[in-house]
Amino acid sequence: MSDATENKSTGLAWMAIVGVLAWAASTGFLWWKLEQQRKDLSAEISALQVSTAGEISTVRKATSAASATSRETVETLSQQLDAARRQAAAAAGKARTEAVRHAEELAARLAAEQRKQQQEVAGELTGLKDATSANNAKVTEVSGEVKGVKTELDNTTAELKSMKGDLGVQSGLVATNAKELAALKAQGERGYFEFNLTRTKGPQAVGTIKLALQKADPKRNRYTVSVLADDKRIEKRDKTINEPVQFYLLGARQPCEIVVNEVHKDRVVGYLAIPKAMEVASR
Repeated sequence: MSDATENKSTGLAWMAIVGVLAWAASTGFLWWKLEQQRKDLSAEISALQVSTAGEISTVRKATSAASATSRETVETLSQQLDAARRQAAAAAGKARTEAVRHAEELAARLAAEQRKQQQEVAGELTGLKDATSANNAKVTEVSGEVKGVKTELDNTTAELKSMKGDLGVQSGLVATNAKELAALKAQGERGYFEFNLTRTKGPQAVGTIKLALQKADPKRNRYTVSVLADDKRIEKRDKTINEPVQFYLLGARQPCEIVVNEVHKDRVVGYLAIPKAMEVASR
């Protein structure tokens, strides 16, 4: 085997290894993000439980205070009623009639106070049940929202595909629409710059580079674009939609990528992905 063939085989092997490592890093980050969401949910549920316990304690204290006041009133009325009845039994004639009437009034007040006490206790218990139900509903709602986010993230990530770029380097995951691009941005592995590139006389700035659209063929979903970076011009001819178009910037170990998702007449829509380290350095 010649040195050139051996070097080419070694280069392809390293490209494959880099692709596998990129995929592993992407998967690991996704699981880390899901774990963070799980921890955030647990913290929010704990906070809601503490809030519920506080509200229940407040209601119980209010109920106890109201019950104590009502008991004192009932006891006072009961004592007055007993005294009035004893007085009525000991009196005679008109005095007896007045004493009986007074005793009947006290009995009516006592009955009314007892009904009021029962209604207050029933109302407090209803408030306690409502507070508990409301907080349980909050916990259920938050759990459902987080579960929905996790499910959507799982489904969106499952739709993403790993492809090789035009330089033969494994690109990792490629977004084909806005929802998938949002999922890639959430992973935070690269810097992403969306563009709506039109055919103009001069190049347009996109992130840290400039792009110039040379040709757009919507019938065949193909396009030709020029990349201007590091004082060099690179022309990418006859590329297709959702194809990772790769190029290297000065000092970079990983390639930057252009992905076009839509091809229109004299216009293309897509995004530029650059390594995270380069995005931080460019700020």
